[in-house]
This record gives sequence, structure tokens and C-alpha cells, in this order.
Amino acid sequence: MSTPIHRSSTRQSAAVLTSAQQRREGSRTGSTSARSTEHALLAMQSRAGNRATTAAVQRARDGARDPARDTERDRAAENGGASAGAKKNYRDRIAALLDRFKKNLEPIDTFIKGFQTPTNAAFTQQAAVSANEGLKHSAAASGTSAASGNLLTEAAGTVVSGMDAYKNMKDAKKHETGANHHTAKKKAKTKGADAVVGAANSGSYSAAIAKEVTKVQKAADAAVASEASGIASASIGAIKGMRSAFRVGGAARKYKEVKSLGDPHVVHAGSLARLNESREQAGWAAAEAYVALDAYWAHDGPERLELVSEAIDAAWEAMGEARDAAESLQRAEKDVEKLSTVQGYAKKKQLTKMGKETVSGGGESTKAAAGIVTAVAAGTVGLASNPVGWGLAGAGAGLVLGVTMYKALRAATKRYEEVHHPERWAPKGETPEEAASRKESLKHALKFWKKVSKGERQAMAREIYALAAGPDISGSGSTTAEMRESARSLLIALKSGPAKHKLEPEAWVETLNDPAKTGDWIQEIAEQLASG
Repeated sequence: MSTPIHRSSTRQSAAVLTSAQQRREGSRTGSTSARSTEHALLAMQSRAGNRATTAAVQRARDGARDPARDTERDRAAENGGASAGAKKNYRDRIAALLDRFKKNLEPIDTFIKGFQTPTNAAFTQQAAVSANEGLKHSAAASGTSAASGNLLTEAAGTVVSGMDAYKNMKDAKKHETGANHHTAKKKAKTKGADAVVGAANSGSYSAAIAKEVTKVQKAADAAVASEASGIASASIGAIKGMRSAFRVGGAARKYKEVKSLGDPHVVHAGSLARLNESREQAGWAAAEAYVALDAYWAHDGPERLELVSEAIDAAWEAMGEARDAAESLQRAEKDVEKLSTVQGYAKKKQLTKMGKETVSGGGESTKAAAGIVTAVAAGTVGLASNPVGWGLAGAGAGLVLGVTMYKALRAATKRYEEVHHPERWAPKGETPEEAASRKESLKHALKFWKKVSKGERQAMAREIYALAAGPDISGSGSTTAEMRESARSLLIALKSGPAKHKLEPEAWVETLNDPAKTGDWIQEIAEQLASG
């Protein structure tokens, strides 16, 4: 159980009220009731952020004391293998702890970025217009709390990203070729970039803390700190905006590649027509065989029984060929529908990614513009009010918050469906797990630190692999050569081709037909569907 958060003592509360009363009495402008409401709101923001952060730290600390994890560590030590395995286990436990700690902080970070920071900017603007030193002091204190919360989340995320990048770099070297190599290499690049951006963002938040602290202390160099903070904020906003632009470009290129494959119904119209013609010919041959059988039954010669026996064999063989031809056509038609579905899903994922990155990048660029305005205002007119900077900061925060809320809602919905409707995306031939109740499903949906492992994307990855895999893979033996080639072209469009895997085309095809690599391929395809 988390350690309870104790309330401030009566003496401290009295001191705070006395200080607030003195500030209200010393103020020259504005109504008394309005200012008390402003101070109360700012104090409430600071306390809420501090309490939530403390609770998140305690939850992460409790997770570190999980007996199951301790048992797993003891079992690994007993199994032997010495210090290398112990160090790896220790490093993995630290990474898992930091990752959960970061994810516990993310809702707080979202609240700070979307509500507390814009509100602080509004009160700072109002304090500057009214020359209210008390309100300015309270806004600066709340801003210090907000920037500290942002810094804590960003620093934890930077460390986690750095550790993930290092781990995936080692995995990429371990797996020199194939799906595992490409997946690890791509993750190493992404996490490495996340670590660099996170480190720069941590510096920006440190500058923001320094700026607010100088305001609280009424230091002489407050304008310099404000200018430095504005420049840092503008720089990191520009970097994030550029990174979003690159991601939009990558998703657009992948969308274009998938779209260039064409509509499977049109592409495979010829092969379906040939299969249908084969089915019709096999049907006519079966009909002719049965006509011949009837004729032999009516024959009265001594060779009647021998002719009838041969006719029965011929009719049976003809019926088998007709049945096989019909099944081939039916299978091909189903595969065309599957290929059309997965291609449509791949294009939809890229369009969605383009939309999210465009809005998020626009928000970061707007925040960068706000940082520039703040820096210019601080350098030219000191700490005078700047409604333009405030407005830009609020608009940027709103855009980023909108994307964050959209992602959170989508993830929660997928987690709910994962346990409430397990049969929806369960692998074929596998008995789905028992559906959870609505209450349990809602609880699972709120576990924001957990990733969806059995959702639509994983199901689509399995469908693509089944179409592209070779005849040695269960369920893929009856796929036509044309359909298999189209599915492999889709893999190349999704950046999972031979060149990305550092393999020759023949070796690449062999990995697709290797049952031992089925899990690696499905994971690779799922990752490529989600990325640009």
C-alpha cells in the first residue's frame, strides 16, 4: 500500500494564510475576492502536482518490491550461469522499474502541460498587467512546481530510452540479419533519438525552473533567465517539430508505396479468371465422366463390369479435380479479400500517423514560436506582459494535449477490447481466453502502463505473414504463387524487404518459409505497420 500523504500542519496553514492576507492587504489594484481565488488556484495546482508526483514515486517503489520479481531473480541466481546473467537481470529490472515510474508520471505530465502551464502563463500575464507582485510570486511558485514535474518525467524517460537503445543495439549486433536484426536496429535508432531529444528537453525544463526561481526570489537577473528559458523552449520545440515532419514524410512514403501495389481485386482479376475457367473445365469433365458411366451401365456386352469399373474410377477422379479446382478458386477469392483488407489497414495506419504527427508537430512548432516571443520580450522590455506569447503557448499546449488524449483514449479502448472480446482478434486455430467482465475490462483499460498484445494490429500482421509465408508454414500451403508474390511486395512496401534485413532475396524467402522464425516475422510486421 502506498504511503499516505500527510496534510500540512495547522501552524504551516496559519503561516500561509497570514502571508496571503498580507499580500492581499498590500495590493493596490484588483478586487480582494478575485485575487484570493487566483492564489488559491495556483496553490492548489502546486499541491496537486506535488502530491501526484509523490504518489507516483511510491507506486513505482512498491512495484520494485514485488515478491514475484524477487522470486524470479532468486530463481535466475539459482540456475547459475554466473555474473553476466545476474547483471542482465539486474539491468532489466532497473529498466522495467524506470519505465513503470515514467508511465505513472505521464498522466501528471499531461495535466501539467495541458492545464497547469497555460494557466500559469495566464496568471503571469494578468500579474504583469496589474503589477500585482503577490500574484506574480504565486504564479512563479506554481511554475516552478510544474517545470519540476516535467523535468522528473522527462529525465526518467530519457534514461529509459537510453537503456532501450543500448539493449536494442546489442540485439541488432547479435542478430546480424533477418527480422530480429531489423526490428532491433529500428528500435535502437528510435530510442536513441528519443534519448537525445529527452536530454535536450530536460535542459529546457531546467532553464524553465531557473526562470521561475528567479521570479520567486525577485532576482536581478530574472530577465536573463527568462530569455534563456525562451530560447531553450524555442529550440526544443523546433527540434520536435522537425522530427514530426520527418515522421510525416516517412509515413507518406510508406503510404505511397502500399498504394502503388494497386487494388488486389484488379491486380488478381486475371488469375481469378483463370482459376474460374479451370473450375468450369473440371466441372464439364466430371459431367462427361458421369455421362460415360451411365452409358456403360446400359451396355450389355461381356466387358460391361470392367468398363463400368473404369468409368467409376474416371468419374471419381474427375469429381476430385472439380472439387480441388473449386476449392482453389474459393481460397484465392478469400486471399484476395484478406490482401485487400490488410492493404487498407496499412494505408489507414499511415494516414492516422500522418495526422497525429502533423497536429503534434504543429503544436510543438507553435510552442517554439511562443518561446521565441518570450525570449524577445524578455530581452527588449524585461518581464513585461506578452499576450502573444501566452496565446501561442496555450494554443501549442492545446494541440499537443489533444493528440495525447486521443492516443490515451485509443489505447484504453484497445485494452478494453483485448480482454472483453478476446475472440475478436484471437489467432485462428487457437482457443481464445475467457472473456472478462465489464468491470474487470474497465480496470484493465485503465492500466495505461500496459501495451496491447492481442489487438487488431497483431491480427493483421498474422494475416500478412500467412499470405507471404512459404508452403512449409501451417495454413499457407494452398496460397497461389501470384498471391504470395503480392503479399511479399506488401512486405517490401512496409520496409521489411530483403535489403532491410541484410539478406539476399533467396535467403529472405527462406526465412519466410521457416516455422522457427514465425514469431519474429509477426513481431516485425506489427512494428512496421505502426511505424512510418
